[in-house]
Amino acid sequence: MVYYQKMTPEGYMQIEDEIVALKADRPRRVQNLKEARALGDLSENTEYSTAKRELRHLDSRVRYLNKQLKYAEVIETVNDGKVNLGKQVEIRYEDDQEVEEYRIVGRMEEAVGDGKLPFDSPLGHALMKHKAGDRVTVEAPMGDYEVTILSVK
Repeated sequence: MVYYQKMTPEGYMQIEDEIVALKADRPRRVQNLKEARALGDLSENTEYSTAKRELRHLDSRVRYLNKQLKYAEVIETVNDGKVNLGKQVEIRYEDDQEVEEYRIVGRMEEAVGDGKLPFDSPLGHALMKHKAGDRVTVEAPMGDYEVTILSVK
């Protein structure tokens, strides 16, 4: 059975853009490898080893990203008032009354500190399918806590 990774259309495009950028950088890396190889003795040539490792890393990253796109399930945002992939959600943490706003994204789109929240994180999972005004309990590894959904856009 194939497991597809859920992501937003923006996340899919972000991965496509990264692939394009990496492929555009590949000729430069190949040229670096050629120049390092021309320096002579490969056994003690750190420039060659570094250039070879960087090219392998680039190719590996492109393969990884292509696989992410192959197994991506792009979820279109539906305007039903419920928290789901691609939606902006504003919440209030009930313990300290702090208000935060997050965009619910797929696992591959996660960017720590960028206002994005993966749907399968403890907080994301608790918020899914709820609507503004709902108070939900988040079951987290460090202990449960409650949040109130203030708005869903």
